Amino acid sequence: MSADTRLPVRARDDRPVRLRTGWRGQLLGALRRAAPALLIYAAVRLCGLLLLALWSWHAGKQPGKLLGRSWDAVWYERLADHGYGTVLHGADPSYIYSDLAFFPLYPMLVRGVRATLSLGFVEAGLLVSWAAAGAAAWGIYAVGERLAGRRAGVLLVVLWGVLPHAIVQSMAYTESLMTAFAAWALYAALTGRWLWAGAFAALAGLSRPNGIAVAAAVSLGAAWQICQLWRNRTPDSLSLSARQDWRLWAGAALAPLGWAGYVLWVGWRKGSPLFGYFAVQRGWGSKFDFGQDGWETVRRTVLGPMRLPYPMAIALVSVALVLFVLLVLDRPPVALVVYSGVLLVIALGGARYFGCKPRFLLPAFPLLLPVAVGMARARTRTVVVTVGALAGLSWCYGTYLLAIATSAP
Repeated sequence: MSADTRLPVRARDDRPVRLRTGWRGQLLGALRRAAPALLIYAAVRLCGLLLLALWSWHAGKQPGKLLGRSWDAVWYERLADHGYGTVLHGADPSYIYSDLAFFPLYPMLVRGVRATLSLGFVEAGLLVSWAAAGAAAWGIYAVGERLAGRRAGVLLVVLWGVLPHAIVQSMAYTESLMTAFAAWALYAALTGRWLWAGAFAALAGLSRPNGIAVAAAVSLGAAWQICQLWRNRTPDSLSLSARQDWRLWAGAALAPLGWAGYVLWVGWRKGSPLFGYFAVQRGWGSKFDFGQDGWETVRRTVLGPMRLPYPMAIALVSVALVLFVLLVLDRPPVALVVYSGVLLVIALGGARYFGCKPRFLLPAFPLLLPVAVGMARARTRTVVVTVGALAGLSWCYGTYLLAIATSAP
């Protein structure tokens, strides 16, 4: 695979273009190009939040608490306030819930924002999440624009914003933060900025357990690029390739440091550097069983009555698998395939929390690229109707997940 794909990739040199306007001018120009996508994304998410607020007030609930203090958000608030050290025991003695299962970057940012702006934990957590969602939308647009043009870039952002679980993008959760770093890491890799790609991948690895997917994408993407450089090397390109090679190696080495550093630190605290973190995850009932628990959940869902999140999760995971096949058939750059594939493997192969698997796949925005490219070629009326239907589903289902459902989104 290479950047020369069946996707309508725009013909550009992989090296960064330095204009006379400087980096500030380039940044403002990129922001102006992304503005339509960001405005539409903000409007879509605000409508979803408005529906959630109206239903919450009708049911006597507070939308702010639903967004900022639901499920894992409580753990992040406690981490931001007190740091690590909380351990809760479940009714089943085999379940030991340790806060070491949660990666540190998001609570650190919440603590910093709260101290700087004198906000409460809920307000600080939501501010970090909403800012991260905006940064993620911008990065997603940048990837889509580079690979398929502006119209497809806008649609890629909009599709990400109308996913059935898109309400999570507005919660005090870490999916938006990881997606932001992932999107910009992939964009940096696509444009040959390998040091930036490695740095963003390292930060993504400090955001969530599945942040390892970003590190894998950058490292393997860099390895593929190195192979291409060596295969196509000519005497005239020796000096240029040498300058590129060290950045590729450095970016590939930098990418896994965030994830690996935290996992090793938890292991050191638990007395087993290599396996301590995974022991913490097993305390939550989370382990990699190659999908055995998932298949059992699917069987129970098909054979008997189950709550709505489970059949919805089955449908969304099935769609994600189909989209991955379509993405691979379009022959995109290696980094996008690796990133999406690793996220799918982690989500499908993990035990328990089946209803949460669509949330685990929220950062896998490249899966939406074939749909965005197809919609970019469709008539405007078709696009508007399709986006409107998906938005309505997203708003209603997001409201159900937070205000009605009794299981974590």
